[in-house]
Amino acid sequence: MPLSNKSRMTHVLGCLEKAIPLPQVALVHQNPFELLVATILSAQCTDVRVNQVTPKLFSTYKTPSDFSNASFVKLEALIRSTGFYKNKAKAIIGAAQKIVAQFSGDVPNTMETLLTLPGVGRKTANVILGHAFGVPSVVVDTHVRRVANRLKMTESKNPDQIEIDLGFLMPKSKWISGSSRLLLHGRHVCRARTPLCMECTLFNLCPAEKEKAMKSAS
Repeated sequence: MPLSNKSRMTHVLGCLEKAIPLPQVALVHQNPFELLVATILSAQCTDVRVNQVTPKLFSTYKTPSDFSNASFVKLEALIRSTGFYKNKAKAIIGAAQKIVAQFSGDVPNTMETLLTLPGVGRKTANVILGHAFGVPSVVVDTHVRRVANRLKMTESKNPDQIEIDLGFLMPKSKWISGSSRLLLHGRHVCRARTPLCMECTLFNLCPAEKEKAMKSAS
């Protein structure tokens, strides 16, 4: 009898826990606001690039108040290499202004309030909730979506539905670490164009036969 998806997810998480003991967020930050800014910058950009930009950025602007009063031109110049810098600068300054005006300078710690900030969608909110505040949350980015689809843990391509599906399959106590491990596994092993199937700790649990057959034959 084939395993249920819940049982299979238990095995998947067990394998990933051994392969990725410490699934830490790759974005370097010192506090919730820095993580918020770095996550906004990471859209359509690598974490490596963001980590190259943020040291100077966070030494120039140290608090939400500093960012709320920042010059668009100066901020855009500092974040230009992350791409889409005009939209990102607008979102960061707007978020900082709202945090100062409505939340006494502190990043809010609920999904509902985070989603009121410019530039913040569910993915960014879940990153902040999980990694800044320890609130159980499931982060769904392009890597998590790909791994979840290949493992057939969901039939959806919609991030919001995938978040629901994975949240149902994983114990709430493992939402943060589990989704982080799925993300890192997708980034480094279960890659989009060249998945490393023959090195994958989940090979025997994965039903993505097309990818596996191609790698086995190569």
